[in-house]
Amino acid sequence: MNWLEIDKKHVWHPYNSLPSKTKLLPVNRTDKTFIYLDDGTKLIDGMSSWWSAIHGYNHPKLNEALKKQVEIMPHIMFGGLCHEKAAVLSKLLVDLTGLNSVFLCDSGSVSVEVALKTAILYQKAKGKEKYKFLALNNAYHGDTLGAMSVCDQKNSMHTVYGSYLPEHIFTKEPELGFSSDCFSSLKELEEKFEKYHNQIAGFIIEPIVQGAGGMRIYNPKYIQKVRELCTKYDILLIADEIATGFGHTGKMFACEHANIKPDIMTLGKGLTGGYMTMAAMLTTKEISDTISNSEIGVLMHGPTFMANPLACSVAIASIELLLESSWEKRVLNIEKIFSEELEVAKALPFVKDIRNIGAIGIIELTNDSYAQEIQDFCMKNGVWIRPFGKLIYSIVAYTIEENDLRKVIKTMVEAIKSIKSKR
Repeated sequence: MNWLEIDKKHVWHPYNSLPSKTKLLPVNRTDKTFIYLDDGTKLIDGMSSWWSAIHGYNHPKLNEALKKQVEIMPHIMFGGLCHEKAAVLSKLLVDLTGLNSVFLCDSGSVSVEVALKTAILYQKAKGKEKYKFLALNNAYHGDTLGAMSVCDQKNSMHTVYGSYLPEHIFTKEPELGFSSDCFSSLKELEEKFEKYHNQIAGFIIEPIVQGAGGMRIYNPKYIQKVRELCTKYDILLIADEIATGFGHTGKMFACEHANIKPDIMTLGKGLTGGYMTMAAMLTTKEISDTISNSEIGVLMHGPTFMANPLACSVAIASIELLLESSWEKRVLNIEKIFSEELEVAKALPFVKDIRNIGAIGIIELTNDSYAQEIQDFCMKNGVWIRPFGKLIYSIVAYTIEENDLRKVIKTMVEAIKSIKSKR
């Protein structure tokens, strides 16, 4: 039995059935911003491995960081022990975010779980029994149970779990558009804070871009109002920067568009440049001090692979590589090219909207009937994207060459045009 047959028989892929109902492409290797299949096909990676490979693949600096670390200490438990790489990485994250206290974990969903637990512990340490969270309609924060509970439970992939999930409070998502007035959503937001503030431990939000819940870009002023209301009602602001962090929106962190600092931040995806699974939750010193100096005393969470030295080492190298590069200039140029090339899609049938920010470009269709054939068209023309429902989008590595980026976008547009010719 060859490995593809084993895969088909035994391997359960994400958001899929077993065996898979969708076509799976056998990957042989990756390099720079390209994916090479077993049959020799070369694809431009328009997804940067779900937003994580911000430097592309096989970067010499990142490879070297792993090679050096594996000879020294590939792993060590973090309970009762410490190591240099975790400390160095934590200080880098503190300097970048302005948040004092770092909890290193092993996936974005887990960092959200830890953030929710931390918010509840903080409120309890202050003598408050507040267990609810306020979140946005169309929110997506991960696939573990706590994270799912703060995802939109009516319009998300998690609706099937129904009443099994904790019930939280949701408010209207901000209106689409980086310069939208957000009047209606802000009105409802204030009403929700006024009505439920005695129950709410924290407000969790994806700053500026709602990801898997709709790839929705909105006005930074909304986040500014959230910050104001959280401060007023002593509710913790949790910024889920797992997808937006490390430059994807043109700022190191999307909160910078609103010039605010959250109380808690979750990070992942680009943290290790796509090399290793790793995430982090960061809090203010006031939060960690309040919990640590209370009767509660400790944060009861401890993943086996927390602060894995290999992941820490490559994360340090990835952050240093980012800081040493002209990443802001590159992302600004990517944003400009997305804006130019997507413009033609506006007039196409089946297209509801186009939008872009930083290294993110989105075409929203009128329905989700065409996702698979669009993906097939792109693949046949040398481009890898993974549409989600009616969203045809691309998030690219900052190192992508301009002609490759233009090919990704033009191919997406041509794929939609090909639908027109068949209808």
